[in-house]
Amino acid sequence: MTERCALCGRSVPLTRHHLIPKTLHRKPRYRKRFGRDYLNTAVLWICRPCHSHVHRTLDERELADGYADREALLAHPDIRAFADWLGTKPDGFVPKRQARRRRG
Repeated sequence: MTERCALCGRSVPLTRHHLIPKTLHRKPRYRKRFGRDYLNTAVLWICRPCHSHVHRTLDERELADGYADREALLAHPDIRAFADWLGTKPDGFVPKRQARRRRG
């Protein structure tokens, strides 16, 4: 396991983010597109604040369809801005919870 968050770079406890959400692993569309091995091994070790922000910002299909690697996640302007901002904070810093994204 790595020691630093793959998005913000802080040295904090990490969580495993599946690049293709597990709820989509059985869908033929994603099994055909990515393959079983990739679905099971494609993970990114990120901190809890970054992980929560990713899931607040993008739904599962958006993640699977357009953000299935670290570079794509960091190309999203909201995720990049959050990761850059959080990266300036001390390792023990935990941001206050943000409001959920409105869809629609």
